[in-house]
Amino acid sequence: MLIGKVSEDQLRRIQIRETILSHLERERQLFHKGIKVLSLFFIDEVAKYKQYDEAGHPFNGIYADMFEEEYNDILSSMQREIGDEDYIRYLDAISAHDTHAGYFSVDKKGKMTDSKLSDKKEGTSDDIDAYDLIMKNKELLLDRDPKKSPVRFIFSHSALREGWDNPNVFQICTLKQSSSEVRKRQEVGRGLRLCVNQDGERMDANVLGNDVQSINVLTVIASESYDSFAKGLQTELADAVAGRPVAVTADLFKGKVIVDARGNEQVVDGDTAQAIYFDLIVNGYIDKKGVLTDKYYADKANGAIQVAEEVADSRDSVINILDSVYDSRAMQPENARDKNVELQVDPDKLAMPEFKALWKRISPKSVYVVDFDTDELVNKAIASINRNLHVPKIFFKVETGAMDEIKSRDSLLDGSAFSKSKSSTYDSSKQIRANSSVKYDLIGKLVGETGLTRKAVVAILTGIEKSVFEQFKFNPEEFIIKAAALINDEKATAIIQHITYNVLDEHYDTDIFTEPTIKGKLGTNAMKAQRHLYDHIVYDSTNERDFATDLDTNTDVAVYVKLPDSFYIATPVGHYNPDWAIAFYEGSVKHIYFVAETKGTLDSMHFNHITPVEQAKIDCARVHFKAISDGNVVYDVVDSYQTLLEKVMK
Repeated sequence: MLIGKVSEDQLRRIQIRETILSHLERERQLFHKGIKVLSLFFIDEVAKYKQYDEAGHPFNGIYADMFEEEYNDILSSMQREIGDEDYIRYLDAISAHDTHAGYFSVDKKGKMTDSKLSDKKEGTSDDIDAYDLIMKNKELLLDRDPKKSPVRFIFSHSALREGWDNPNVFQICTLKQSSSEVRKRQEVGRGLRLCVNQDGERMDANVLGNDVQSINVLTVIASESYDSFAKGLQTELADAVAGRPVAVTADLFKGKVIVDARGNEQVVDGDTAQAIYFDLIVNGYIDKKGVLTDKYYADKANGAIQVAEEVADSRDSVINILDSVYDSRAMQPENARDKNVELQVDPDKLAMPEFKALWKRISPKSVYVVDFDTDELVNKAIASINRNLHVPKIFFKVETGAMDEIKSRDSLLDGSAFSKSKSSTYDSSKQIRANSSVKYDLIGKLVGETGLTRKAVVAILTGIEKSVFEQFKFNPEEFIIKAAALINDEKATAIIQHITYNVLDEHYDTDIFTEPTIKGKLGTNAMKAQRHLYDHIVYDSTNERDFATDLDTNTDVAVYVKLPDSFYIATPVGHYNPDWAIAFYEGSVKHIYFVAETKGTLDSMHFNHITPVEQAKIDCARVHFKAISDGNVVYDVVDSYQTLLEKVMK
């Protein structure tokens, strides 16, 4: 946001400069991952980007001139760092003039034109022509060869009609005001795609793991203040999800089906709904307007949510219902200017003998082997499904009502203008079958969800009781989802009993600490650190903050690090990322090297608060660290520094 009076040209120049700066920062980070970074400018008039003289020769408009001037100025003063040689050569091979292009409608003379000038006498093309023009060069645009494809910055006229769309747009700059025709949500949507690398491989969670969130980030350079932009975007998103409840009431829970730790289902009646609602008030989770509070989100992040005694065993179901409430904060875009801390590795910590010794012990990679008895798994899965699979029948409720008169505007707003006159219910007893015309590949679906062979899945289905299998025809989707979950739980348990890890010759390099860019906001999710490998620490919850504070102030701790997402252990149920690696000074504790997983409370390890899959990952980590360190590294789950001390002193 700008304070004071400035001309529109000054504002646009600043926006263009900020876009280039953001682009280069992102490009530098992703260059060695083979990802080409693109930036998109929305403008309101083609002439501001490209003009033509009387002979029809094109020349730069004011925005193109601004871009080239700012681009050259930034590159001339750009700090060149060791290790960036390839990237610098890439930049040097591309001129400011060649690295930007405009995509607009083209008239019969080949001139760019505003799409709104649709006078056919002038020979302007329609939107289909413009779309084809863009799409033909889409793959070429992602080529990083500076000779073949130097264009990295794209100017486009309209977000709606000729909106340019590409998965590798990382910056969007609006050199115009969003109008009623072009909504913020639609403009931002042009960049909300998972990017691809040079091989066309989608950079999703399967490739990047948890890094998918930090790499696929869209930056918007808007002409209005952050508060104004954020409020406008959230309002539009709220309109798009208008069907979601906006406040917590007792009625939110009434009639809902909740499930306890043993898979038993319960329909919430009026008294239970009131008890849940009252308990939320007592625990400070909702305010007087029914809005979820910061305390709710903090306790949720720490795994410490408390619910009414009547539904204690169904805590996760209650939380899922609460998560259906629309929260404007969840839709709030990050203010990039607020992230005022970028973590820097402390070279002195990296060179400490204590860290080197710790890293030597935890950096080896491993491969797992699972050799369990399939027949045993099949039998356990059959027993679990017979015991725990409860699939609700689908009911169709038909209600009839009428609006005989409109008494007031308020009666329309609160829905009381309509009066219900009749209600009836159809269920399976009346031979109404859900999705009776849809054919389900039950075996194929379960194979896909569980990873078992068709033979094993058939053995499970033929082994379960007839009355249990009969539930499939009443609600096929629910049957598949719940049966797969129960099989996977048994599979996770079987894996732990039969898994071994073998050490590989490969190691994680310390580059995993220097490659990612980690940013945070002091006082919100970041704090200065003394014993951390980085100069600051970014935390995800108040529990992590408190744990790091204790690590940082304890004189027994030599060095510690919150491990990046790129440090993971392969398990049969997915990648697992431990939270912390800690080295104590020799002589201060019994176990010097410790890898920790932090949970809000250790109570969350019991009952239904941790899934069998989560438990399997933790158990796999124990086997992995034992294998790679000959028992010299202790791995465990803790909820506080005091719990950690108790374990390292044993």
